[in-house]
Amino acid sequence: MISKMTKYDFVLYSGQSEDFIERLRELGLVDITTTGWEAQEDDRQLVTDIEARLKAKDALELFRTSESFIESAGTTTDVFQKYTAASQKIAELRSDIGRMTKIASEWSAWGDFSVETVKNLLAQGVVLRFFTTQRSTFDAYAEAWNSQFNISIINEVAGIVYFVVVTDPDTDVVLDAMEAKLPQCDAGQAEAEVVALEAKIAEFDTLLSQCALSISELDAEIAALKERLQNVKIEESATREADGLLMVMEGWAEAETAEKVDSLLEQYPNVVYIKSEPTPEDDTPVKLKNNRFARLFEMIGGLYALPKYGTLDMTPFFAPFYMLFFAICLNDAGYGAIIFTLGLVLALKSKAMRTAGYLTMVCGGATTLFGLYTGSLFGMSIPALMGYPDMAECPIPFLDFQGKFFSWALALGVFQILFGMLLNIIFKARTFGITSTFALLGWFIILVSGCLAGGLQLLNPAWVIPWFTTSSIAFYVAMGVGFVLMLLLNDVHRNPVMNFASGLWDTYNNITGLLSDVLSYIRLFAIGLSGGVLAQVFNSLAMGLTGLDAGIGEFGVGTIFQILGATAILLVGHGINLFMSAISSFVHPMRLTFVEFYKNAGFEMTTRAFEPLKKEQ
Repeated sequence: MISKMTKYDFVLYSGQSEDFIERLRELGLVDITTTGWEAQEDDRQLVTDIEARLKAKDALELFRTSESFIESAGTTTDVFQKYTAASQKIAELRSDIGRMTKIASEWSAWGDFSVETVKNLLAQGVVLRFFTTQRSTFDAYAEAWNSQFNISIINEVAGIVYFVVVTDPDTDVVLDAMEAKLPQCDAGQAEAEVVALEAKIAEFDTLLSQCALSISELDAEIAALKERLQNVKIEESATREADGLLMVMEGWAEAETAEKVDSLLEQYPNVVYIKSEPTPEDDTPVKLKNNRFARLFEMIGGLYALPKYGTLDMTPFFAPFYMLFFAICLNDAGYGAIIFTLGLVLALKSKAMRTAGYLTMVCGGATTLFGLYTGSLFGMSIPALMGYPDMAECPIPFLDFQGKFFSWALALGVFQILFGMLLNIIFKARTFGITSTFALLGWFIILVSGCLAGGLQLLNPAWVIPWFTTSSIAFYVAMGVGFVLMLLLNDVHRNPVMNFASGLWDTYNNITGLLSDVLSYIRLFAIGLSGGVLAQVFNSLAMGLTGLDAGIGEFGVGTIFQILGATAILLVGHGINLFMSAISSFVHPMRLTFVEFYKNAGFEMTTRAFEPLKKEQ
């Protein structure tokens, strides 16, 4: 659900604004509207300073996990300045290392020679020019080149000939070969220079370690800069009145904490405030407030958008579907157990990722249960492991996923779409009155009637409602009511002829849209089936390529290698399959939620979350 908000309009002296904002920040319950704020030149510098320090913090935290970190280095001050200076120097040294490494790599094939000697020869009128070419090209032109120049082959590597032409400064050398420019040092000197440069970089380890151990100072600077930026946004977004003497600000607080805000405002001098309820025209911030289960799925909904204030929060309604769809797509008890274990480790190891860990555990647990229901364990058939190659003969009623779930995937799609439409009808009826829902209600009645009269039998021939079939009077009555609502009463304030024309157009759009929406749910069956088939393929490869499919005869050294080979194939194969299937199981249920379910449920979005002013940590 969406937490109820209270709107405040503050009027105060401009000179009080900084202190007033600080008091609100200490209270930590009020969100000040800064919509429309655009950064000026000074503001952009402030944003740049924050980003630079955040990057520095991330780099220092990463350095703290490296082998170069010195735990006993102690602390320091002016962390950001020292880190920045050290980073610039290290970047210069790494650039030099890259240049020297390139020289060493390119000139190692020329052997050990002195660049100084080559330069001394040049001063005496002897020029050494370095060339490389393919062996076939060299052989083709060797006789002609030798007749013109003094050529000496230095080396040959991978079919490339390295040779030197000895000439004088006034002779032009034109060859069908690539000439290499003499470097500033030879390969040996370059390698030695790389070692020296790396040693210089290592000299900064102590300073960087001190900065990493003093990262709390960087945190304090970031917090102070963020608070300054907040103040700038608020002051520049506020309305100035009385020649700038007064400042008018808009604020928001949760209704349940409004009394604490009122108490602060009553005590604060020279502040006038107006308290009111939000209106549809307001850009009201949104805060979700759900139970423990639905709260886990708020991060899924947040990947798309928050619901608009005054509308319906879809999180508790799509959460069970998302969990089920994830389980269907992954569809293996073994894979589900691994996902559950990974979620447990994540929840225990990282406090910041605990919610994500719990969500992973819920989805992994659902996958394990659904995998057990379909009889799949790492691509193996559980009934077959129990001694029943034919699933139909097994006394435990496993679901034949490949044979029966296609129609069930479509049925789940129809059910979720109808559920979304029902939510839309209920919300609109409560907000705008029942007459505003006649068109949607008529379409809903037609769909439900069709599903009950004809759709249930497609899932199970025994599921027939005797008094409600496609030939019963009750069915025709329901369809008639639906068509009247959809075609004639879709807008009670409009001309009936216009209603009929509009209803026909809406009917066409609804039929084509519904068909597309329902067919989208086939992906549940397709993804679950493909993952299961791939798991079986890797099992077959592991057994077939190692010969273990014929069983283990006399145990020996060869058997050990067979088992090791099969284990390697299984680990790699199932690892790839689990990774790809987990991604699909995460993405595709999300797509069904954001496109099919949200559309039919009438979801309206906002980009503004409730973010009260508070002291930065």
